[in-house]
Amino acid sequence: MASATGGKEGEEVGNIFKLSETTVLKIQKGDITLWFLNGSSDAILYIEQLDQNSLKHAIKSQNEPDVRCPTGEARITPGFKLPASHVIHTVGPIYDSHKDPKASLTSAYKNCLSVAKENNIEYIAFTAISCGVYGYPFEEAATIAISTVKNFADGIKELH
Repeated sequence: MASATGGKEGEEVGNIFKLSETTVLKIQKGDITLWFLNGSSDAILYIEQLDQNSLKHAIKSQNEPDVRCPTGEARITPGFKLPASHVIHTVGPIYDSHKDPKASLTSAYKNCLSVAKENNIEYIAFTAISCGVYGYPFEEAATIAISTVKNFADGIKELH
């Protein structure tokens, strides 16, 4: 993994990593709703706070009443008033109560990338799925996230 800014193999330069000839990973900290991703078909993952009414309606229209997105799967809705054309929703595992949290977290990232590719999305931002109230340790979750996007990001230009 070479730095996208010309560094040596595996070297971090400004938290930007070149995963392949066509894919860049940018590690960022902050409010995901304020980020601007270059590209006409951007997607922001797992946002629940902005434009909730439109998003809730779109989610309900994709699923049967009272059916939730199962752990590790992903769904896409329009972005409505968000600064992204789409939102990809996923459910990560609850760390202490899931029988195989690593496999489920890997599936969540992998399925989000698959949905993005199916919808020709080339720029995508992830939050730390399952961290926080779901109790996934940040370092372990980061290792899984980076490993998964490194292995399944072909066709995506930029990941955050």
